[in-house]
Amino acid sequence: MTTALLVMDFQTGIVGRIPGAEALLGNVTTAIDTVRGQGGHVGWVRVAFDDADFAAIPSTSVMAGMVTSELRDAMHADSPATQIHAQLTPLADDVVVRKTRVGAFTTTDLDAQLTDRGVTKLVLAGISTSGVVLSTVREAMDRDYAITVLADACADPDPATHEFLTGTLFPRHTTVSSVGDL
Repeated sequence: MTTALLVMDFQTGIVGRIPGAEALLGNVTTAIDTVRGQGGHVGWVRVAFDDADFAAIPSTSVMAGMVTSELRDAMHADSPATQIHAQLTPLADDVVVRKTRVGAFTTTDLDAQLTDRGVTKLVLAGISTSGVVLSTVREAMDRDYAITVLADACADPDPATHEFLTGTLFPRHTTVSSVGDL
């Protein structure tokens, strides 16, 4: 199959900050089961840094403000907070990448792994809609993927921003759907 579901930033430390996380995790689990059941691929994207990654962040980068010295332990690649949430389980043949920027492609080999599997269509689930989902939509557009955003498998700290992106911005260039319509 040429479709891959990308499960993005569903990490212990991020999921725990989202209201309604249990329902969101349920929707993502259903999406994973549906895509796997249809023979599709599942990709896992998480944001985490090793010591070299921290050292390489320029002071002018937005990321420098996000990974302050107070947050470094929580954002370290070995931290429990940066691991994929315990209710979600990658399989051995799934795509798994660790990123050090907002979007899923820029600092990973995600595109190469998807291309090797013949993937041309992406289905996106992620936290946050205004962060990883928005950045990945834009990057995927530039890489010529067909894109579906699962509105009920994405969340944002600001519900109005989520609604604007999934209701107004994303439909201009992607398909916005629900898990039930997969």
